[in-house]
Amino acid sequence: MADLQGYDLIGDIHGCAQSLEILLERLGYCRKDGVYQHPQRQVVFLGDIVDRGPRIREAVQLVRGMVDAGSAQIVMGNHEYNLLCYLTKAEQGEHPYLRERTPRHHRILKETLEQYAAYPEELESLLAWIMEMPLFQEFDNFRVVHACWHQQLVDQLAQEYGVNHLTPAMLQRSANHGTFEWVLLDRLLRGTHLKLPNDEVMISRDGFKRKFFRTKFWACEPQFYADVVFQPDPLPSHFARRALSPQEYDDLLYYGEDEKPLFIGHYWREGQPEPITDNIACLDYSAVKFGKLVAYRMDAETTLQAGKFVWVDVNQEFKESTGR
Repeated sequence: MADLQGYDLIGDIHGCAQSLEILLERLGYCRKDGVYQHPQRQVVFLGDIVDRGPRIREAVQLVRGMVDAGSAQIVMGNHEYNLLCYLTKAEQGEHPYLRERTPRHHRILKETLEQYAAYPEELESLLAWIMEMPLFQEFDNFRVVHACWHQQLVDQLAQEYGVNHLTPAMLQRSANHGTFEWVLLDRLLRGTHLKLPNDEVMISRDGFKRKFFRTKFWACEPQFYADVVFQPDPLPSHFARRALSPQEYDDLLYYGEDEKPLFIGHYWREGQPEPITDNIACLDYSAVKFGKLVAYRMDAETTLQAGKFVWVDVNQEFKESTGR
């Protein structure tokens, strides 16, 4: 787009195709030849188009149509990666597929698998498209990744593979815990996390047992667990004031204030959309859980602004459409 003037970053959709259409229209995009387009702007999707929602196929068709037409770009989310691994056969190892077919893993992918059950060719095409998705995007004045920017891993990927998307060999190796490929996908698509001490387990609000909690990668000189926790579910109270060990402190990342503005999804935020810091914005506001589907209108600013968020309140739209 030669006359491109700005970008609209859109967070995790999770099959909320109708909310996405409303948001795009609110941003000034119009359907032309079946594809949403804007005369001066381009969307960048932050991944997690699939899973959980009611209209996953429709969401994929809408997003992919925009990407193919040049009116959008995309980065991979952990849910696209999970789906790919769940349906890709392992070349070696004890499990037949790259993602073990446990009840927990099936539960996460259930809606996607069901909605594509009668469309196997579409599903195969989707898997091929996921392989092409960039793992991150770096623009002149901002960066985009699903969960966490890790410059050292980004640089190593460029040195070892020379691409910013998966290759078949990279995908196979990414299933082996501890390899560079596993660390790369885990960090970029799932973010940083710490293990609960003493093998304790917490139950998240979506019913999953978790031994790890998600952490900030922008906390400057944190001292306690409460300083770094970043997730909807609070830590068990007896851990909140636990001091970080030297090893835990070293395992954390720090995205500095002098870095380019960074856009992420993944983290199930709530409330009024606003920047996390002057140069970091999370655009995942739990749309599929009747939260908000959120966009940020990025132009040339170096400091992110609260007034540039645009969103659809999914709960409100649902009430209005159903008369409840």
